[in-house]
Amino acid sequence: MNDFQHSKDVVRAFYEELDSAPGEEMAAVIRRHTTKDYHWRGMHPFHEQFSADDVAEVFWKPFRQAFTSVQRRPDVFMAGLNDCDDFSTEWVCCMGHMMGLFDHDWLGIPANGKMAFLRFAEFSRVENGKIAETALFCDIIHVMQQVGLNPLPLQTGAHFIQPGPKTHAGLLYGPSDPAEGKKTLDLINNMVFDLTQDYFNSPEERLGRCWHKDMIWFGPAGIGATYTRERYVKQHQGPFREHLKDIVFNGHVCRMAEDHFGGFFGWANLSMKTGGNFMGLPASDRPTEMRVVDIYRRDGDLLAENWIFIDVLHFLNLQGLDVLERMRGILRT
Repeated sequence: MNDFQHSKDVVRAFYEELDSAPGEEMAAVIRRHTTKDYHWRGMHPFHEQFSADDVAEVFWKPFRQAFTSVQRRPDVFMAGLNDCDDFSTEWVCCMGHMMGLFDHDWLGIPANGKMAFLRFAEFSRVENGKIAETALFCDIIHVMQQVGLNPLPLQTGAHFIQPGPKTHAGLLYGPSDPAEGKKTLDLINNMVFDLTQDYFNSPEERLGRCWHKDMIWFGPAGIGATYTRERYVKQHQGPFREHLKDIVFNGHVCRMAEDHFGGFFGWANLSMKTGGNFMGLPASDRPTEMRVVDIYRRDGDLLAENWIFIDVLHFLNLQGLDVLERMRGILRT
């Protein structure tokens, strides 16, 4: 039985050293813990990087210069084999917040000197004791909202600092029962099948196959969070289906589960066009895509909680709206 302890230890050792390293040492720390052909995926404007030095320069050093006294505050930590490649690779996933003092501007977002939270979800593929591949999703628009900037029309869901699992049991640092992980993965796969087969002519009834009546959907900033199946349909699924068109499911890079938790990410999960009024924005015939992370908690035979990260900035940028540049222009005037 593979309890994934070695891979978990690899990632935890990397976090411990990275989180305490000064800026000038971050690239060396990343090199020590990653393979020579390291592949890093990040959200807009970071995108894909292919070396430890580039990852440090593009993301980690600017972030740590802007946010001081940073704490990594994980809510979910799990590992598993990848269902997308016949379980041939091993991945570790960590989700939570990085909290710090927002002391210097970041990406043009003006610092306010107050504590701020960066939501994140990170998938790491571990190979021969090194991290070979990373996908780091973070909610930049949520940081903008925390300093009083609202770059998008009023979102349909709620806005707040999102909590971790209701059970407080998401940090799977030790071994777990593989039968429970299989049950979670099977449920996630059933849910994905339902979504991709367009089975939502009676949305709330069909959702009951995989989701608790009191499900919680913690969506990204710009869309927001929603609670109960009925409100999820009204505040997210309904607008999604009504205002997006030509949706194509492209699959996932990684889909895995351990114990009562599981998740996936894609690059990109979905391709589509906007039919108008999704997130309050106009229609566009320009093709766009969504890079998405979903993290789930299973309760019994149904999914109870879902944390979602969408690269909203990339989704909008492909339609000709550079949210960060527009924000910088407004702030300059």
